[in-house]
Amino acid sequence: MSRDTYEAAASSHVETRSEGDVRIVVMAGEFDMDTVAELRIAMDPWAPGVARFVLDVAGVTFIDSTALSVLLQPTLERPVILAGTVPPRLARILEITGADLAFATAPGVTEAMTMIVPPRSG
Repeated sequence: MSRDTYEAAASSHVETRSEGDVRIVVMAGEFDMDTVAELRIAMDPWAPGVARFVLDVAGVTFIDSTALSVLLQPTLERPVILAGTVPPRLARILEITGADLAFATAPGVTEAMTMIVPPRSG
């Protein structure tokens, strides 16, 4: 592994855990086409036994279109909820692209795990 690759990989962190049929994904750092591999695994839209994804994005400092695509894929099949405070830069990207309409939001992870999310129309 080259030093550049290591530094790119070290600039993002993904942590996952499951509670029942909820997959909780904690994201921190910068997510782009070079650092999205862990996120892609965590956000597998066909993950068996996952009824919803809860994303803690408070630590996200940057996201590009590749990473945004990874976050959006599961929204076609099941709820994806942004839990807690969405950083201003991420909120702006979601707003500009219209992706904010694909995600439900909750004040925190606990609320996101149990909130009722209406089905998406479309």
